[in-house]
Amino acid sequence: MSAGTALAAETADSASVYLDKISFVAPETAKDGRKVTLSMDIVLDSARIHNQHTLALTPCIVSADSSESLAFGTVYVDGRTRHLAHGRRDSLGKPDSARLAAEAVIARRNGREQTYVYVSSVPYSRWMLDGRIEVRECVTGCVDCMVGESVRTLAYPVLPAFVPEWRMRGIEPEAEPIKHRAETRIARLHFVQDGSVIVPEMGDNRSMLDTVSNSIDLVNKQEYISIKDIFVAGYASLEGTYEYNMRLSSIRARALADYIAEHTGVSSDKVSVEWGGEDWECLRRILLEEPDRPKRDTILSLMDSLADDRNACERAIRSLLTPQEYRWLTDTVYPLMRYCSYRIEYEVRNFTLDEARRIIRERPQDLNLSEIYRVAASYDPSSPEHRYALDMAARYYPDSPAVRGDMALRAMESGDPASAVQLLEDFASEAQPELLNILGVACAEAGLYDRAREVLIEAVAAGDWDAEHNFAQLLGVMDQL
Repeated sequence: MSAGTALAAETADSASVYLDKISFVAPETAKDGRKVTLSMDIVLDSARIHNQHTLALTPCIVSADSSESLAFGTVYVDGRTRHLAHGRRDSLGKPDSARLAAEAVIARRNGREQTYVYVSSVPYSRWMLDGRIEVRECVTGCVDCMVGESVRTLAYPVLPAFVPEWRMRGIEPEAEPIKHRAETRIARLHFVQDGSVIVPEMGDNRSMLDTVSNSIDLVNKQEYISIKDIFVAGYASLEGTYEYNMRLSSIRARALADYIAEHTGVSSDKVSVEWGGEDWECLRRILLEEPDRPKRDTILSLMDSLADDRNACERAIRSLLTPQEYRWLTDTVYPLMRYCSYRIEYEVRNFTLDEARRIIRERPQDLNLSEIYRVAASYDPSSPEHRYALDMAARYYPDSPAVRGDMALRAMESGDPASAVQLLEDFASEAQPELLNILGVACAEAGLYDRAREVLIEAVAAGDWDAEHNFAQLLGVMDQL
């Protein structure tokens, strides 16, 4: 066969693309710091490149959703004639800038074994996680005209996203051998001016006295409760001198204490009297709730500056206000300052599980945290009874480390790490290592990586083994940011 005949046969048989004839052996993608490197062997043994063709092979990393891509270095594979043509162009000082920037330029020797060891790097971006490697082929002819192009996927997925395996555990509630409880209530009774005798028929005194008796009986009638003390305190408004109101509040408190001892069956030696005199804190609360009240800030300032002389303070307030403004105090605020409070202190015995399951519906405040947790554990975690028990724990023991930890874990399980952070951050400075560990994980899941690192380091220093594991997981997460 003549040379011309051979060339004609090659032209007729040559394909417009060559990617299916090229092997990419052992492609490997690795992240090193902020750099991603692709390495592989490009084997050209089976590729017969047309003399007038140049093949551009460009590996690319493509995001999982195909919205992002970034090219590694291009490898140019020239047919014999095209390679000579580019060489002449280079010698004339007219090199192709793309070829100058290429990873490699290879002159293909058809029919011979030929392998190129490819290594190229690109800057890392988070979108690359779980992506794929493609090789994009572009074939040009003798005047750099497009002849064909194709794409081939080499590897998927690459750079698999690091999925942390967090370890967290709750805290066992502290034991409470003796359950001390206290309930405080308000009794707004009407008295004759300057008097201390309770007249049941005056105003709504009868209803209020019944409420007092019933609330004490409700505690006293429980066979598992032992009332230890009842403290009655009296308070007065600002009319009259401070000394007079102190005495008036004490004798009115004594009147209610005598009524309790007489009508509730509680021994009189368990009923004590306290007195607070004029209730200035009540006035402060009401003023703070009314920002538009005339001269409010001046009154608050007087209360602070004359705290050691309440008689002078009351006179200054009365002089400051107009008759109409002072009437608001006497008609609206002062009646709220005249009342008695009573605090029932009692002890509760411990319960069996069956008792606790009943009492959690009747008087959950009489259960200790361990008992509530035992009730919760006795039900299926998905049951309403289990959820109710945990709700009671949160209601009556909101500041318990065990409850805070469990609430945070529940928030995490529901996909709300921000709420978990809020639950634990308030007392992180005094938190136990287990809570610091949960807080660190919650911060990581909420994207607060610097805070997560700080908290987990503190938990590790406190000896929490789960935190040591989680710190390593956090580093894996942060490495992919």
